[in-house]
Amino acid sequence: MRKVLMSVLFACCGFAATAEPVVIAALGDSLTQGYGLPEQDGFVPQLDRWLKDQGADVRLINAGVSGDTTAGGAARVDWTLTPEVDGMIVALGGNDLLRGIDPAVSRANLETIVNSAREADVDVLLVGMQAPGNYGPDYKQAFDAMYPDLAGEYQLLFAESFFEGLQPNGDPNAVRQYMQPDGIHPNKKGVARIVEALGPSVLELVNLSAGQD
Repeated sequence: MRKVLMSVLFACCGFAATAEPVVIAALGDSLTQGYGLPEQDGFVPQLDRWLKDQGADVRLINAGVSGDTTAGGAARVDWTLTPEVDGMIVALGGNDLLRGIDPAVSRANLETIVNSAREADVDVLLVGMQAPGNYGPDYKQAFDAMYPDLAGEYQLLFAESFFEGLQPNGDPNAVRQYMQPDGIHPNKKGVARIVEALGPSVLELVNLSAGQD
């Protein structure tokens, strides 16, 4: 009887030891890819360390491509969603802004990405972005609204802004210390603040993808 019990115990322990982590793909542009930074200082590696510090059993895939638009993300989402992927962060739209792409086009591309994830049974965290005012109030309203609208329509996890951790708190000049010289991409300290603000939403995605919610 003792041998039987020991065999069951070993089998259970062996199963626990081989349990696989939750796999999260981060689909994005240069902000996700880690433009201008050593690999270990980029968004995905810093986020990976933050999540593991919270006790998450997770593996992140850096699916960020510098210069990518929502159209680029839509074009490559299917081969990003490999069978191992359990959840996906979608952080795209900054390059659409730089090119002045019609928000209706950007929205359709994001919708394609979301539908691909749904077909693959992959949970999504949609990360929003806000347009500057130089394109006019109509453009800004349409662009800013597409993220919460899609999150509501498809019942997605939603983070209002990739740059939430860099909000100026009344002092716009304070943000400069967290940016690279180009004024567009965060430096190592900036990424750390972004990760700290966005991390809880990603942790929620990890738990949802693991079936723990």
